[in-house]
Amino acid sequence: MAAVAQNVVSNFVQLPARNKAGAIFGAAALIALVVGALLWGRTPDYRILYTNLSDRDGGAVLAALTQMNVPYKFQEGGGAVLVPSDVVHDTRLRLASQGLPKGSIVGFELLESQKLGATQFQEQINYQRGLEGELARSIQTVASVQSARVHLAIPKSSVFLRDQQKPTASVLVSLHPGRPLDRAQVAGIVHLVASSVPELNPKNVSVLDQSGNLLSTQSDGIGLDPQQLSYQRTLEERFNKRIIDILEPIVGPGNVRARVTADIDFSVQESTAEIYKPNPAPDQAAIRSQSINENTNGGAAQAHGVPGAPSNQPGAAAGQTTPGAVSGKKESVVNYEVDKTIRHQKNPTGAIRRLSAAVVVNHRRTVGADGKAKITALSREQMEQINALTREAMGFTKDRGDSLNVANAAFSTDELPPPPAVPVWRNPEYLALAKDGGKVLGALLLVLYALFGIIRPLVRQVSTVPQPPADGAGNATAGDAPLAIDQNGQPVADGAAAKPQLDAPRQVTQTDPKIVANVIRTWVAKE
Repeated sequence: MAAVAQNVVSNFVQLPARNKAGAIFGAAALIALVVGALLWGRTPDYRILYTNLSDRDGGAVLAALTQMNVPYKFQEGGGAVLVPSDVVHDTRLRLASQGLPKGSIVGFELLESQKLGATQFQEQINYQRGLEGELARSIQTVASVQSARVHLAIPKSSVFLRDQQKPTASVLVSLHPGRPLDRAQVAGIVHLVASSVPELNPKNVSVLDQSGNLLSTQSDGIGLDPQQLSYQRTLEERFNKRIIDILEPIVGPGNVRARVTADIDFSVQESTAEIYKPNPAPDQAAIRSQSINENTNGGAAQAHGVPGAPSNQPGAAAGQTTPGAVSGKKESVVNYEVDKTIRHQKNPTGAIRRLSAAVVVNHRRTVGADGKAKITALSREQMEQINALTREAMGFTKDRGDSLNVANAAFSTDELPPPPAVPVWRNPEYLALAKDGGKVLGALLLVLYALFGIIRPLVRQVSTVPQPPADGAGNATAGDAPLAIDQNGQPVADGAAAKPQLDAPRQVTQTDPKIVANVIRTWVAKE
């Protein structure tokens, strides 16, 4: 091994300056490729730790990561802090134990640091800020919501009913990319805010996204909201499916087309009526109350005779009661119940006003005795049967004004032209795959070029001893013969240097003398 190394060193010393520079460059390139591959393989995969941190929270988190000796990267464009993927969850738990990140949203903890001597106005403002923060935190727990802000407009209470105003609220949500809110989630956010503020009507809550689109739409009576349109579309598709399901077993799959249009009443109607009937007969009337008052008094004898002392004396004649002089009074009051009917009626929302259906049935296809397919129209009896089945399937009502039209026609067999194929060089998937493959292929070609184009030729030049030029007799000239150097750096004799070169021909001569004879014969024939 030492002799091989000494031979390589000696041959490297004998190389020209240009070849030496190439050998050094190739060795440096190979070392750089090896080191880069090792570093690339050992580079950790960074994952997002926190996003959208405020400046205060971001500085506190970075300081804590430095103290914990956790490597991190800061993504300025997205405002995200990245750490190695294998320590993401551990780092979050350790930062949470320190109360980080604190977050820019302040909740009811704001009321814990009330200053002594705060006015009623300041207390009301702090309570409103705390309520807004708590609502924002609750809204952020929705899967599609990345961040949220809540603004409450709570008017000052008044003792006059006429001057009282209702509170209103506005919610601004920032959604994750590609994760929109559906109608049920928006309604849930609206009712969450409305239920958290006293006397807040859900109609007074507005929800907007980060693009300024109004997500909470209330029906103003002018048009249909998306929920009503979805109900109408679902109802029409249900009628279409019922008609197709009942006719396909008769005419065959794919031989019927049905479209139903529903006119739906979404108006809300409430009515209250008080009805008074004529007075009933006395024997059929209900008595509410009855009062009878009767008073009878007996009359005394009046004075008679000549005025004077005798007539004024008490006697039997003066105190006698006159027979038949009786006075009395009788009152009777009867109150009857008034016949009255109070009726409160609320009509259901979403009632069907009218249905319009159009059904097209394909001609029947039969195969004749000759094996050829024939297309014939349906008979009148079959069309009447299909018409009756369709009426029953859609719930046809003549009094409601429903209409039905069933037609029998041959379907077109012309196939639609296929859509134009997307070229491979325009397909995003193939483009991404080509980019990744190009990077890997470029790195592989660079490594192969460094190995076989630079390193391997240089290794051959270093390990091969240059041969001295030969004279006409086939002997090497002494002046051009290279000098061999021993371990001490002293030149070796020519015979010793040429001895390793003669070992191979001698071995060939001993093993296969015919080859040597042929070579000599060729030399003699060429003069």
